[in-house]
Amino acid sequence: MNQQLAVERHLDLGLKDLWYPVVSSWEVGNSPVGITRLGENIVLWRDNEGRVNALEDRCPHRGARLSLGWNLGDRVACWYHGVEVKGDGVVADVPAVSACPMTGSKCLRAYPVIEKHGAIFLWFGLEPDGEPDDLVLPEQLESEEWSSFLCQADWAVNHRYAIDNVMDPMHGSYLHCTSHSMAEGDKSADMRARNTEHGFVFEKVGQTGVNFDWVEFGSSGASWLRLSIPYRQQFGPGGEFWIVGLATPVDEHHTRVFFWRARKVTGWQRDVWRFLYRNHLEQLHWDVLEQDRIILEQMAPNARDHEFLYQHDVGLSRLRRMMKKTAEQQLARLAARQEVESHE
Repeated sequence: MNQQLAVERHLDLGLKDLWYPVVSSWEVGNSPVGITRLGENIVLWRDNEGRVNALEDRCPHRGARLSLGWNLGDRVACWYHGVEVKGDGVVADVPAVSACPMTGSKCLRAYPVIEKHGAIFLWFGLEPDGEPDDLVLPEQLESEEWSSFLCQADWAVNHRYAIDNVMDPMHGSYLHCTSHSMAEGDKSADMRARNTEHGFVFEKVGQTGVNFDWVEFGSSGASWLRLSIPYRQQFGPGGEFWIVGLATPVDEHHTRVFFWRARKVTGWQRDVWRFLYRNHLEQLHWDVLEQDRIILEQMAPNARDHEFLYQHDVGLSRLRRMMKKTAEQQLARLAARQEVESHE
């Protein structure tokens, strides 16, 4: 595989050394759960204290899916022959045979786990045993002054198109022009980018506070996108409506998107906002999300290879360059490691 194709495949499956949300917390209960994320098959389960464990979904004996087996608390047992593997990837027992050399060996990759804000995040390190970075998310999720709801959806599109979509504030004035929150604003604008602590903001010039006017890309352990939409008073307390989004690759052709929808409300106003959201606003927001899904899933084949970009696309072009540079650096690290291992 030539270098350019290798970079594209690396990007299509997701950059490494990042935390990614993989499922909502409610999806992992007592039984093991099998998922695919970043092209990797993973089994999730909760131990006796409710902590989530994550391993590659492969029995080290014959390769059966551990997610089809049993949750034994601190370990999962394979349905095929009963092999038991702990949350750190070490084989705890092979009950079918005594003194099996596999027992006590670390045979599977274990993924560091953080559960917060209603989602389960996994660390996808470039090196399987590498130390994860801290996970720092925007204040709309981390601060007690904010209240949020998690929304997730599965799209039949590569995650890079989902990211491009959010990095494009201008599409709101067209695709979402009938939305209750994006019916205002000019359909033309000059655009600019400005740096922030964790990334950059891409925004319409002179139109802030009118529509979907800006978006911020940030990387602080995870790569996230943040934006705000002005809200009329009739849609409840809390001022502007904020969205924090992350796109997690499933494989080259599928993505799970995670959006936290937030407002800055406390006390009784928090209760009012949450009631109003669940009973009225949530369906309106799902309608907007569905418009994005339809557009992206119906893109022309290999659409990115036939684009004619212009000034409104400066933000997504900048982010693409950043991601490509990171992919090249990560592939170089992998090649250097493989070179060292080949001489050992």
